[in-house]
Amino acid sequence: MPLTYAGKLVLAPMVRAGELPSRLLAIKHGADLVWSPEIVDKKLIQCERKWNDHLQTVDFIVPSKNNKGIETVVFRTFPQLESGKLIFQLGTASPDLACQAALKIIEDVDGLDVNAGCPKHFSIHSGMGAALLQTPDKLCDILKSLVEKIGAPFKKPISVKIRILEDEQKTLQLVERLCSTGISNLTVHCRTTPMRNREDPIRDYIHGIFKICQNHNVSLIMNGMINNKAHFLQIREEMKLSDQIGGMIADCAERNLSVFKDGEPLPWYETCKEYIEIAKKFENNLGNTKYMLTRLVPGKSKFFQLFAKCKKIEEIDYVLTKIGPQGELLEDPTPYLQEQRNIEALAKKKTNDLKSQKNQEKKRKEPNEKYDTINKKVKI
Repeated sequence: MPLTYAGKLVLAPMVRAGELPSRLLAIKHGADLVWSPEIVDKKLIQCERKWNDHLQTVDFIVPSKNNKGIETVVFRTFPQLESGKLIFQLGTASPDLACQAALKIIEDVDGLDVNAGCPKHFSIHSGMGAALLQTPDKLCDILKSLVEKIGAPFKKPISVKIRILEDEQKTLQLVERLCSTGISNLTVHCRTTPMRNREDPIRDYIHGIFKICQNHNVSLIMNGMINNKAHFLQIREEMKLSDQIGGMIADCAERNLSVFKDGEPLPWYETCKEYIEIAKKFENNLGNTKYMLTRLVPGKSKFFQLFAKCKKIEEIDYVLTKIGPQGELLEDPTPYLQEQRNIEALAKKKTNDLKSQKNQEKKRKEPNEKYDTINKKVKI
């Protein structure tokens, strides 16, 4: 059955915040589709695909360069729960590189999305992200190549995410061109490139954009300051929008991944517990897990600083047990965390002492070795 985007409420592509545990938790709470973080074409081309038998995941890794066996996981997907729901977002500014990268990933995802909307430096360097809005010819060439060389042969939808331009007419002209490339879905972030997320989105263009999309049989998803599922439905009703128009949640999902559920989202401490369980199960990178905790835990909560002090997943687990039924602090875990730091310091001291001892022994032997060498030369 072909993937459809129409009317869906979806998780936005978010660097760092859109890794596997976040996507799985969003799906658990009702997200119809989930976007991967943007991954640049050249990075993906370097990757090797590996089946992770232990986790039952498909891992795309960059092999070790120094033969130490350390591999970097660039992207990980769990087909058992993500199949039929996963859209991979690609950062690219080249039709050829886009297709090379897409061939690496296309059989393990359900759709491919081109990032033409992110204004941040890591996206717009080399003409990618929102920079593509200034080079529409190139953007259209990329989409046409992906549709013809990837989408059609593999029967997978190609989509693009953009921002609106400085006025409605220019925006509609761009949308007309993009929809003519053969894409299946268009996601529109209802802000211009200079606008920041704290500024109210401009949704006035959506009616006109949707008409163009309908003419080309392209589905439409709107993005920008959608708080949760109830808010999304309210926006559609108030604006008298078709129920075929979907919604994408970014910042609010980053703060609480249960915003996709019917009714009120869960309190932060409940989603926090769920997130950590998934992160542990799939051996999520500790740095990424801690990053997400800085998003899921309110800054004014005592747990914000407590989680920041954790250096191991076991410590995060321990702090988690001190969260009460209303998110209150049951017992201060600081003594435990300090004990862990003391243990680490002692272990580090022992290691350094051992190294120092070996160096001293080596120095004591060096004069004897030189003397023996001289004697040998004399004997000869």
